[in-house]
Amino acid sequence: MRQIILDTETTGLDPLQGDRVIEVAAVEIVNLLPTGAVFHRLIDPGRDIPAEATRIHGFTNADLAGKPAFAAIAQDLLDFLGDAPIVAHNAPFDFGFLDAEFRRCGMPVLDRRRMVDSLALAKERYPGMPNSLDALCRRVGVDNSMRASHNAILDCRLLAEVYLELMGGKQPGFELAAALRDGRTFVADGDAIAWEPIPIAIPEGRAVAHDAFVRSKVKDALWLAPPFVPAAQDSTEGNA
Repeated sequence: MRQIILDTETTGLDPLQGDRVIEVAAVEIVNLLPTGAVFHRLIDPGRDIPAEATRIHGFTNADLAGKPAFAAIAQDLLDFLGDAPIVAHNAPFDFGFLDAEFRRCGMPVLDRRRMVDSLALAKERYPGMPNSLDALCRRVGVDNSMRASHNAILDCRLLAEVYLELMGGKQPGFELAAALRDGRTFVADGDAIAWEPIPIAIPEGRAVAHDAFVRSKVKDALWLAPPFVPAAQDSTEGNA
């Protein structure tokens, strides 16, 4: 499944008060893992950047002088987004700013049904706890030591790792199982390891005791009735 991790940096907090997008970044993920495809643009907002905004993301007017206007990158951004779901932390903020920019260009806004708010997901999973991107990185073990200031492309890459954890986390066992199934060698920490599956032996007496326990506690269990149980295992079939 293709999804897009997205982040923006802006001149302020409210597009209705004239604040503009100055940076937009997007990272493609497929099946929750980054593919390496990235969209990243710095944008001249056509207005001054307040000092308080610069303290957050580090961008000054001089940094953005000569960069393209949003209208010049809008179609490239839409092409990269495609029709994939868009994941953002506090997504209504980013969608609101992009909506305002697209309207200025006379282009359609993003469909809100595509919006996936990772902040809402985090609040549901960790109710009552801090759920900023930094707090989530610390909680799930994502290294954010390089995040001295807000930066859209870095935040996208961090959020991609956090989002993977929010959706269930890495499943290295699946990779090993696939390698065994396909007769391949599993590679761990750069070393090729030939894994040989060892079946778990269940003593016959324990298997019989477990079967008797299940039959005594669960009445009319579907998995104990034909066709789920082979005839040889159905103790009542010989009396039918």
